[in-house]
This record gives sequence, C-alpha cells and structure tokens, in this order.
Amino acid sequence: MQVLTGIAVSPGIAVGRAVSIETRTGEIYRFALAEGDVEAEVARLHDAVLHAQQELLRIRDKAGAQLGSELAAIFDAHVLLLRDPGFLGRIEERIRSKRVNAEWAVQKTAAELDERFARIGDEYLRERSEDLTDVSRHILRSLQGIAHHELSEIGEDVVVVADDLTPADAVRLGRERVVGFVMETGGRTSHTAIIARSLHRAAVAGVEGISQLNLDEVPIVVDGERGEVILHPTAEALERYGRRRDELDREEQELLATAGLEARTRDGVAVALMANVDLPEELPEVAAFGSCGIGLYRSEFLYIEKSPALPTEEEHVELYRRLVEAAAPEPAIIRTYDLGGRKLARELMATHEDNPVLGLRGIRLTLSRPDIFKTQLRALLRAALHGDLRILLPLVSTVGEVRSFRLLLDRVMEELEREGVPFRRDVPLGVMIEVPAAALTADLLAREVDFFSIGTNDLIQYALAVDRNNEHVADLYQPLHPAILRMLRFVLDSARTAGVEVSLCGEMAADARCAPLLLGLGLRRLSMSPRAIPEVKNRIRGLVAGELAELAERCLGLTTQAEVQELVDAVLAAGAPAVPPVRRRATTAEEKDDAYEAANPPSRKALGL
Repeated sequence: MQVLTGIAVSPGIAVGRAVSIETRTGEIYRFALAEGDVEAEVARLHDAVLHAQQELLRIRDKAGAQLGSELAAIFDAHVLLLRDPGFLGRIEERIRSKRVNAEWAVQKTAAELDERFARIGDEYLRERSEDLTDVSRHILRSLQGIAHHELSEIGEDVVVVADDLTPADAVRLGRERVVGFVMETGGRTSHTAIIARSLHRAAVAGVEGISQLNLDEVPIVVDGERGEVILHPTAEALERYGRRRDELDREEQELLATAGLEARTRDGVAVALMANVDLPEELPEVAAFGSCGIGLYRSEFLYIEKSPALPTEEEHVELYRRLVEAAAPEPAIIRTYDLGGRKLARELMATHEDNPVLGLRGIRLTLSRPDIFKTQLRALLRAALHGDLRILLPLVSTVGEVRSFRLLLDRVMEELEREGVPFRRDVPLGVMIEVPAAALTADLLAREVDFFSIGTNDLIQYALAVDRNNEHVADLYQPLHPAILRMLRFVLDSARTAGVEVSLCGEMAADARCAPLLLGLGLRRLSMSPRAIPEVKNRIRGLVAGELAELAERCLGLTTQAEVQELVDAVLAAGAPAVPPVRRRATTAEEKDDAYEAANPPSRKALGL
C-alpha cells in the first residue's frame, strides 16, 4: 500500500479502479530520417490515419445512437478532414522535404494551419481550427500507439487520474462511472475542483508525478477530506474507508434535517445563505439544503456543456426559467458568461492569447463580441418574467464597462420590443467585485449598480498575485490575508453608504471557520455550494452577532493570515466570541505610537493568547 498526499479539493471518499488520462500535449521530438526511410515513414502516417478514421467512425456511431444524428455530424466533419488530401498532403510533403518523423510533421503542420485560421475574418472558418486540432490529436494518438477507449467499457467504479483536467472534462467524466478525481495540478478554488464538488465527486489535486505512474486498473482510494490518495489499499484499509464513506452518508442525512432551521445568530440577526449553482443536477438541492435562493449561477457552464456549439436562445431561456422557479420566492442571480483563462472558448476569440487569465474575458469579452452575447441577454430579459432574476457582470474593473453594458442591454431591449417579444425591463444589475480595481473603486461602482457580489476566489488570486490553479503556490493563496480583509471592509462600507445590497459568493463563504469574521465585517448574505449550507448555518446559530464587529476590528489590526485564523479559532473554541474592546482612534503623537505598538506586537502577544 502506498499513500500519496495532495490538496483536498472536494470532500468525500471514493473507492474504485484507477484510469489514467493524459491531457497535456505529450512531448513531440524531431527525428532526422535517412533518405531510404522516408517512404516507410509516409506509410506509417497512412496507417495511423486509417486507424484514426476507424476510431472516429466508431465514436460517430455511438454519438448518433445516444445523442442523435445532428451531433454525430460533428465527427463526420473530422472524418472528412482525415481524408482531405490538402491537409494530409502538407504533412506528407513535410516528411519528405524535411526528412522528419511523422509525429513532428503532424504537430508542425497543425500549428501552422491553426495560426492561419486565427487570422481569418470569417467566424465559421475560424472555428475549423478546433476541428484540425482534434483531428491532429487523433493522428498523434494512433502514431504513438495510444488506443482510445470509453470509460463505459470498465465494469467497476472509476477514479480518473490525470495530469490536468478542464472543467469540460470534469463535467463529461463526472456523469459517467467516475466516482473520484486525482490531478497533478490545481487547487481548491480551480474551476475543475468546483465542478467536482458540484457533482459530489471526491477529488484531490496537486499530487505531483502521479500521472507518470503505471496505474491503469490499480485499486485506489481518494480521501477528499484529508487530501490523500491510497494506491493498492489493503483489505483493512478498504474496510476502514468504506466505514468512513457510510459515516459521511449518515452525516449528510442528519444535515438535511436542518434545512428548515433559520440561519439566525443567538441574538436574532438573520443571515441569508444562498446556493452557488453550476449544473442542472444541483437544482433539487437548492431547496433540500435550505438555501435562500440562488446567489450565483455560473452561466459559462451551460456553454461548456453544449460546446462546441453555442447554446440557443431557447436553451438559455429554459434553463434560466428553471433556476428562477427553483429559487422562488427568493432571487436567482445569474452571472453572464465568464469565459476566460482555462474556460476560454477558442471559437469566441480571433487571436491567440499568451496570458488569457489577464486577457479578453468576462465583461471584456461580452462587450467586444455583442453579436454572440446578445443571445444570452435576450434570454435573461425574457426569463426574468418568471420571477426574481438578477443579472451579474463578471470581471468588472471600470465604471465605463458597466455603462457600456447598460447601453448594450438597452439595444437588446429595443430589439425585443420591435419583435413584440415579452420581456422584463427593470431587471436588477450587479457586478462581481473580484479584481482589486473594482474593490478599491467600490464607492464609485455603487452609484452605477443595484448590488455587489464579492467573488473572493479571483479577488484573492489577483490581489496576492497567486495562480489559484497552481498547486506549487497553494500555501500563498490566503483568504484571511490582511490585504483581503481590508478590501472586504472597504467594499462593505461603500455598499452600506450607497444602500447597495452585497453578498459574498467565493469559496470563503463555504468555510464555516470564516463565518464569525465575515459576519463581523458586516456581511449578511453568503452564497456557497448547497451542501455547505447546513454546516455554515449551524456555526452561525451559535454566534452572537453583536460581539463579532469587535472581533473583525481586532483581526484587521493583525499582520498575518495565521494570526487572524488563530484568533478566530480561539474565539470559537471559547464558545463566546467576545474580544477586548477596540479603543478610540488615536489622535496625538503619543497615542499613535501606543496604537502602533499595540497593533504590531509579537504574534502570540498580539493574539492575547
């Protein structure tokens, strides 16, 4: 038995057989060929192409049987590309003229064509670049002897072991026989981890080197609570983890019994606990776990589910109506497409971006491609007739973006009015506070919108310059960093002054240990995964809100995340969140010196422990 450690990103226990998936592009080396070997290499290419054709035809037939002929036609296009003498001719010519191996010729030819397609003005033709990439991958698999199999061929529960997984991979695999995920990359707030939690699949990330092990069909246990992966578990270990899995199931049933209780502190302060929703499978849980509406629906996952096709207006309307009805009578807050970074839809981009996380994404992409996004906006306005729907804009950094969006929304309303299509005109508009520029100009943004939603996942990433998908800097991703707390305080003060409603929808909201501090800062609306609501609710019901403001003030004077968490944990352990009162603001030079010394003592002394 071997135990590997990583980062716990999705709770639960998964027991199954390991299936390795390599998603990164493998290293392709260039080999020089002797003149006499060139034609044999071309023949090798033809064999690989024939094998790839057979694989694609098999996939096409399966897609046709399960999904219908329309979606199966996607694979017909791929098969035609494999038979295209223009495409294959370029590869053959490169093998012959450069005397190189077929793998290198395929990769270089695909990259060259991809670059050319990116410069084409016609959107439909640009989309063919994605087809070329997929076809090239199939050829390389065949050349490298990598057989393509379906998970359905395995007759047991499956744990996917991968170097990396996109959110789309997680959605697709999580709906098959997969019971858990193990990844080399990523962290708790990565979008793939969020999907794993949405699908209730145990997951551990940051397990360095695991994809290089020969693990296919190996028995494996994923402990999504402790961040451990157990290879070749003993019978005793399997029994122990089986018992723990049963315990978690019982605990969940007990938590469900709290759905009818209010999230109210001991001194009567009510807190609205709302649900973050990514997938339709989660909608029944909105009511089951006692949420007060939907605080965040990440609409980009509708795109990911439909990719490579764009969702139609009617598909948008149907899903948004379901969200509104599931949340009723509470609001359903729907975030417009936040396609960017690893979620970026290539067909929406005209150029390649070296750093897409800081590039054309979120509201920027919406405003630059209104021809695509107006379909979503039309659907939002139409679905708003069915209940309390609110629109949320992602990655806003300037007031100008909000004003530009309102102009775009006005044009969409005029279009619907001309067509005689019923819609709601007064839909509340909010912005995500998830970049430092938005946090530090919250007082200006508050004049332009109806509500704020603080997205701490990205706010922490951008404020601390820490990639939340990078397991090597996971310890630097600190929700309770003094800079984050100060930003939260300014945002909340600005919203309170302007009379703007504010909620927090990042993963920080789901951490029950953060609840006292968040309430102390003034938050009264938190949005999280539905299954996280009972634990946070139980924590809130044991707090005294009137004493938490002093706790928050004390935390704002500390210097590190460790000190903040230690103080909050000590207060919780004591069972009474009372802290020494905060003195009035220093005015004289002597008072300021005293205040500085009081705020910056050695760590243990600062905590008063």
